[in-house]
Amino acid sequence: MKHRKLGKGGPEVASVGLGCMGMSQSYPPFPNKKEMISFIQKAVDMGENFFDTSELYGIYKNEELLGEALKGRREQVIVATKFGWDIQNGKVCGLDSRPKTIRKAVEGSLTRLCTDYIDLYYQHRVDPNVPIEEVAGTMSELEKEGKILFWGLSEASVDTIRRADAVFHVTALQSEYSMWYREAEKETLSVLEELNIGFVPFSPLGKGFFTGTLTRYQIFPDNDIRHTIPRFNKIENLSKNQALAEAINRFSEEKELAPAQVALAWLLRQKPWIVPIPGTKTLEHLQENMSAAYVELSEEDWKELEQILNDYPVFGERYAPEMLSMTNR
Repeated sequence: MKHRKLGKGGPEVASVGLGCMGMSQSYPPFPNKKEMISFIQKAVDMGENFFDTSELYGIYKNEELLGEALKGRREQVIVATKFGWDIQNGKVCGLDSRPKTIRKAVEGSLTRLCTDYIDLYYQHRVDPNVPIEEVAGTMSELEKEGKILFWGLSEASVDTIRRADAVFHVTALQSEYSMWYREAEKETLSVLEELNIGFVPFSPLGKGFFTGTLTRYQIFPDNDIRHTIPRFNKIENLSKNQALAEAINRFSEEKELAPAQVALAWLLRQKPWIVPIPGTKTLEHLQENMSAAYVELSEEDWKELEQILNDYPVFGERYAPEMLSMTNR
């Protein structure tokens, strides 16, 4: 498997990581735990070494799953998890990045992940009630204590990134970026390059949009995150957006590639320090995603793809209003 370095002094990880959220929430159906443990272990055998989770996913369940699956393999992998939530009695009550909450969170994650250190620890969402300098200071303390090796931010503005990095170097930013959400290209990518910060795009396949499996009139169950998202839950948006999906499908077929491979290869081409983390629960799709690191297209091919993206605008917001309000924009 090809590898990439995340930021200045950051870890070397597989060029395409594995987002684990969908194993426990947001993208049903959810396979049983035993099946997913076997899947994660086979992923390591295949060369995958970058696993992304959070205390939020399934409210602790996803971390517990990953911790159990990686027993005896911990030194072979890079584990990223996240903090920043007020979780009470198994329910999320809002954001909370106060130092005492962070310290409680890190101890819980270490226990569930069956480890004594976290490779990459992200603030999951920026807490407007806690100065980011205070969060960065707490991360510096945790690094000195050996509980984390690196830290990062998720869905943070460029101002927040600069302020945090000035206190304690930010290794990576995790935010949404794909062929159908390119906001990062306005300011974020240039700031990350300036500060030597890696970029880990989540939803690099557009929450399944670039898998070639959705239809114009797709109906999502209530426990599917797309049930709440205007790009998916409004038939007029999904129908219009399907024109882009069909164009990408045609392009991919001509190149004898899967749409997911094209979408991931496009991201990898943007910057050498970008590492997408698509989620999957099958070995077939994992192999497909990992192989995107080896896709080679001509300059004319890339220009053709860029023209397709320019020709087909995207309709609808990427999140419901409540989730958009937490993106620090």
